[in-house]
This record gives sequence, C-alpha cells and structure tokens, in this order.
Amino acid sequence: MAILEAKNVSIRYITGDFKDIGLKEYVIRKLTGNYRVTEFWADKDVSFSLERGEMLGIIGSNGAGKSTLLKAVSGIMLPTQGWIRREGSVAALLELGSGFDGELTVRENAFLRGALLGYTRKFMNETYDQIIDFAELKEFEDRPFKQLSSGMKSRLAFSIACLVKPDILILDEVLSVGDEAFSQKSAQKMREVITGGATTILVSHTLTQVRELCTKVLWLHKGRQIEFGVDVQGICDRYEQFQNGELSILQS
Repeated sequence: MAILEAKNVSIRYITGDFKDIGLKEYVIRKLTGNYRVTEFWADKDVSFSLERGEMLGIIGSNGAGKSTLLKAVSGIMLPTQGWIRREGSVAALLELGSGFDGELTVRENAFLRGALLGYTRKFMNETYDQIIDFAELKEFEDRPFKQLSSGMKSRLAFSIACLVKPDILILDEVLSVGDEAFSQKSAQKMREVITGGATTILVSHTLTQVRELCTKVLWLHKGRQIEFGVDVQGICDRYEQFQNGELSILQS
C-alpha cells in the first residue's frame, strides 16, 4: 500500500483587481458585474504514488508548479480538484527560514522547530546534540539565530528534518545549500534516510542529485505532468534534451 498517493491533483489560484481599487469600488464593480477575475492553474491533473522508502525527484523549469505541489503534499494547501493521501508524519523543508525566530538562540530554535514538527521535549533532548553536530553549529548554539548566515540556517533546518526521522520527508532545493563538503554530507544522509525507510520527495534543479538519489521521477511543465515513473535516467535524459531544445513535448 502506498504511503503517499496523489490523484488528479489540480491547484488553482484566483486573482482579481480588489487590491488596486479598494473596498467601495470593489462593491460597486461586483454589483455592476464589472469585476475582473483571473484563474491560474499552478498544477493540473498531477498523479503519482510512493511506497515506503522510495525517493521521488520532481523536475521542471521555474513556473512548472513544483513548489505549489509540495505545499499540497505537505498539507499547507488543499487541492482545488483531486486528492492526496498521506500515511505517517511529514517533515517539509519548503522555505528554510520558516519556523524560526531570529531573536531566539540556535538552541532554542532547534527545539522550536522540533515542536512544530510534533516531536516531544524528551525526544529533542535526546536528539539535540546529533542535530547540532551534523549542522556543524556547536560553536554557535547560544548565538541569536538572526546572526547566522543563510547557509548555517539551511544546515540547521536540514539537520532537524533528517535526524528526527519523519515517515515522509519533503525537500525543496535544500541539498544544494552550504559548501561542497556539506552538500556531499547531506546527500549521504539522504541515502541513510532512504535506507531507514523514510519516503522522500526532492525538488532539485541539479539533475545529478536526482539521478544518484531518486528511485522515481516526476517531470512537470507549466503545471502539467509530462512523465512519472521509475525510469529515472530516461526521464532525466529526455528532460535535458527538452531543456537543450532537442525534444518537444505535447500538452493538452
């Protein structure tokens, strides 16, 4: 049985001109039928399934709908159409700075993020040293979080998400943060996470990571699903050919 399944997921954004005209003019235009509304489908009819321990790579150019889909998978957004079924706990690194307080220390923020992920104080006490050591922040644990570099913040977020061992781990362009040494360490940690049974989704513009780590690939283009399957190398090859102008794709 799949631990994560998405069926015909479509996500629509609706925009209008309210912010430009104010409340009074908005009411008048609504009454006179002169209010403009624009629909934009960020994702349309996306379907995939993952078993325990599998890793899905989501690829596509900017504007493909990758991050929006992740928000729906993590439960931040509800699909306009279709459905998503999840089993177990979910840890999502979508915006690495979210869930942290700049005025709190690194130590306090580690416990704060752990609490937001649903983990007990006892569990975080037992895991804290591993998190800080992996993030290479032992010398900074009592400093205010706002004093850290963006790379340090990313390392802490990644460490917490991986070391608390969620059932489903969602990563949006986080393996490329930090220096080369930490990127390699992150990739090795991801292999351990997969071996340990966690189901993982990785969004990355670095196809090498997708080729090396993922067991399935989902290719999105302008919100539409182009390919999904276990042929990781083949799908990545065709995506590269498309990026290089050597392959065309048909969309309905």
